[in-house]
Amino acid sequence: MIKTSQLDSNFKYEIANEPGGENIKRCFNCTGCTVGCPVTEIDKGYNPRKIIRKALLGMRDEVLSDDSIWLCASCYLCYERCPQDVKITEVMGAIRAIAQREAKAGNIKLDNPKPLFDNLFINSVRKNGKWHEAGVSGMFTLKTKGIKGLIDYIPMGLELFRKGKVSILPHKIKGKDQIKRIFEEVER
Repeated sequence: MIKTSQLDSNFKYEIANEPGGENIKRCFNCTGCTVGCPVTEIDKGYNPRKIIRKALLGMRDEVLSDDSIWLCASCYLCYERCPQDVKITEVMGAIRAIAQREAKAGNIKLDNPKPLFDNLFINSVRKNGKWHEAGVSGMFTLKTKGIKGLIDYIPMGLELFRKGKVSILPHKIKGKDQIKRIFEEVER
């Protein structure tokens, strides 16, 4: 049962004001996004149509705390099939951005590890000019599984290093300063 007293009628406008969320109000719930979604083939609980519908209804807390918002694979199949040009992949990104801000402000708790991985990945690119696989993977494992989890992965990491699949230190790349300037410009 939906209690209207718990709905946030401004939530759809908040999403629409977020980069990527501009077209959310065009959705008329046709199911085209869900029918073609490859993630729904793997996880029957994932339903982009329901997420969008809940967002439009104003079910802010339920949407932002729903782990399924992190499951979108960004394949853009829904984007191609949407008759209303809702751009669902981008709307999901807008919803995730709001969820991350709310979590950072302490208003909600995110249990899904994807935002952590995304932040580690972006920070690695910002610092190194490209992602450093060993550094990101090691830090992610440490933060999600603790020191024991990290120790458990050492044999696999050493094997990957021995075969030349990962580097312990980040690779030196040309244009690192340009990438740093891009990040600075985006943050401005």
